[in-house]
Amino acid sequence: MESIKELKHLLVTVFLTGIANFIVIPAITDVTIAALCPSQPKCSLAIFLSGFQQAVTAVGAVVMTPLIGNLSDQYGRRALLTVPLTVSIIPLVILACSRETNYFYAYYAVRTVASMVGEGSVHCLTMSYVADKTEEGKRASAFGILGGVGSAAFVCGTLVSRFLSTALTFQVSAVLSMIAVVYMRIFLQESVPVGARGLRQPMLEESEEPHVKEECEINDSAQKTSGLFKSLPPVREAIHLFKRSPTFSQAAFVTFFNSLADGGLQTSILYYLKARFQFDKTQFADLMLIGGIGATLVQLLLMPIVVPALGEEKLLATGLFVGCLSILVYSVSWAPWVPYAIAACSVFGVFVRPSICSIASKQVGPREQGMVQGSLSGITSFANIISPFIFSPLTALFLSEKAPFYFPGFSIMCASLAMMIAFIQSMMIRVVPSDVGGRGCRDPLV
Repeated sequence: MESIKELKHLLVTVFLTGIANFIVIPAITDVTIAALCPSQPKCSLAIFLSGFQQAVTAVGAVVMTPLIGNLSDQYGRRALLTVPLTVSIIPLVILACSRETNYFYAYYAVRTVASMVGEGSVHCLTMSYVADKTEEGKRASAFGILGGVGSAAFVCGTLVSRFLSTALTFQVSAVLSMIAVVYMRIFLQESVPVGARGLRQPMLEESEEPHVKEECEINDSAQKTSGLFKSLPPVREAIHLFKRSPTFSQAAFVTFFNSLADGGLQTSILYYLKARFQFDKTQFADLMLIGGIGATLVQLLLMPIVVPALGEEKLLATGLFVGCLSILVYSVSWAPWVPYAIAACSVFGVFVRPSICSIASKQVGPREQGMVQGSLSGITSFANIISPFIFSPLTALFLSEKAPFYFPGFSIMCASLAMMIAFIQSMMIRVVPSDVGGRGCRDPLV
């Protein structure tokens, strides 16, 4: 309850933004195919354009997310959160006006640019805000509450989309996005990391060699004249981050392969279900509703109970194992009811992201949360660059008549293999507490 009181305005902002984003998902596949391939249930062009957008978005996010995360350590989460939330309104307004082919291409271009700025930034900044406001021992549960609110928004957005026409769907989404930005600017208080509050030794600030102190003094002088680029994470620091913490390196490895699998599933699943079972907006909404309700209940009710009992490492492995099995069964769906059953059983996969973020956040100091969460989001974006180049061609090939053998879900099966690699690595993660010590010479706010 204390976490909810501290984070209530952030949770409202996330809820409103989530509804605005999720309300359009069931309709976007039909809108895309209708604009690009009218009167056709299959559309290779739509698959390739979606994959291209995902890759370009991820390239931008790889650069922008760590930068925004570092800037938020200096200028605050609220100030930086305004940028992606505002930019995301524009593409929704375009489709709210019309879904004709020309408008769709305009939406496609603007949406790609907006996603480059906001794809991972919103998640990074909200996670960093939660880390600022909660103590280390309560952080995993707080991340779970944040994820649960996101899942609740997913459920509400998907449910509302069932009762709205396509035109009204995008209009409502645009209005809700505007309300979210206004609410955030009025009510959300800035979070400024102050004090260690029991946190472990910041891994980028710990120095064992005397010459590092001299280097820090030189760097401090250089930082005063480096302008905006002082907030970019140097390659040397990134390498040091991985070397100093094997736990963080393992978490990054798991994040990459988990994101690769998720990206492959997102690229393939809707087109696969539409071609395999002729699913449309209604069926897509039903699937999302089932998964969203389950994810909301698990994160809000179950996760705060099981985190203290099992720990983040076991929850992470459990979520990855369930996710791997779910994706594998998706790939061999033999009847229209199978995706519904899998959607209900796969809700425990929501343990993954909060567990990874909690494990990583415990390894750094309070003024490095934005950098670490930004780094994880950057790794996710990098996986999203690679994912479309692997899964979009596979999906298009195995859903076409030119497939080398009949296996429509082959690309989805490949995604399950990536998830299996993440699961195997997660079994090796051991969080090793480091001693609490004084702060070193590096101070990202100076």
